[in-house]
Amino acid sequence: MSKTGNAIEISNLNKWYGDYQALKNIDLNVAHGERIVVCGPSGSGKSTLIRCVNSLEEHDSGRIVVDGIEMIDNASINAIRSEVGMVFQQFNLFPHLTILQNLTLGPMKARGMSKADAEARAMKYLESVRIPDQAHKKPSELSGGQQQRVAIARSLCMEPKIMLFDEPTSALDPEMISEVLDVIVDLAEEGMTMIVVTHEMGFARRAADRMIFMDHGEVIETGTPTEFFEVPKTERCKQFLSQILQH
Repeated sequence: MSKTGNAIEISNLNKWYGDYQALKNIDLNVAHGERIVVCGPSGSGKSTLIRCVNSLEEHDSGRIVVDGIEMIDNASINAIRSEVGMVFQQFNLFPHLTILQNLTLGPMKARGMSKADAEARAMKYLESVRIPDQAHKKPSELSGGQQQRVAIARSLCMEPKIMLFDEPTSALDPEMISEVLDVIVDLAEEGMTMIVVTHEMGFARRAADRMIFMDHGEVIETGTPTEFFEVPKTERCKQFLSQILQH
């Protein structure tokens, strides 16, 4: 696929759960190679937004175009999912498989790779997330931070063009957070297009090209990290930052 246009184009996106409107007229374009951090209070629609991007949640109206493919039917959804990796709060690893087996399953089943090629790719990405020595262990033998790094490597094994992270450190103990964020920073520096939903503002300052602040299902404010942290434009954003930056 060509690099013309944007990696992701979202226009007038709406999502309802019964009478509750979770997303309200969202417009968002993400350029190829751009790193977006989405933040905001709980219930603001952050996770719903990125789950709509790979159709884990079905949007009710509006357009989503990912790498030139408009999300309109099962065929387009499957094509989009093959280009988009996603990392969740929970690691979702298969407990009965080794780390290596967790990583090779997708490329072998979905991409038709040979076992040898899939294992070579898996080891490459375990190297990139700094845990190649854990390849033959089961998930239960790893720390939470290591398991989340395995989950990132598993997504990378499908060689996606875009990565979505849904609060990837929220289930981790504090001392494990930085090891996962460091891996995501490495990805960002390699030019991966990504949207990261997180409360980790230090990471946002380091890695984001653009901040998106959401509240009550709406995009309230966007800007560079410098603009966002130093000269927030809205009262809601100022209040959020004053709460989250207090230690």
